[in-house]
Amino acid sequence: MSGSARYDLPETDDFTRPYWDAAAQGRLLLRRCGDCGRAHHYPREFCPHCWAGEDRGTWETASGRAALYTWSVIHRNDLPPFAARVPYTAAVVDLAEGPRMMTEVVDCDAADLRIGMPLTVTFRETADGVWVAVFRPDTQSRPPQGQSSSRTQDPPAARR
Repeated sequence: MSGSARYDLPETDDFTRPYWDAAAQGRLLLRRCGDCGRAHHYPREFCPHCWAGEDRGTWETASGRAALYTWSVIHRNDLPPFAARVPYTAAVVDLAEGPRMMTEVVDCDAADLRIGMPLTVTFRETADGVWVAVFRPDTQSRPPQGQSSSRTQDPPAARR
């Protein structure tokens, strides 16, 4: 695939580097606003709720728990490298900490998906050293109720 365009790789910059470094270690980070106290995802340099600036936000490790909000099974995607992955399940999940996140549900047949089903984060290496958060069914817990959990997941390096 060398030389070919990739449409699944993030554009990492100095601001988002902590997020991608944490993902490579098996941790999902969120930003929390110091003014309004709300967490948000995707990482950005201002709070989307109260517009507080970058200096008012802090990084925090998410619990990794989520509930399925909605999904769509993708059967055709001609952009590289998605064509090799079809069918796959694109999804929006409600993180236990409050934000909604676009992601992919893995390790689950589409017929088994249900709104509100509990999910847990895992990470997939998309390219050499680039890890992205995806979610799989969590059969050991109930749907999140907005509370953080002390559950942890193995870092990707430990699963190699």
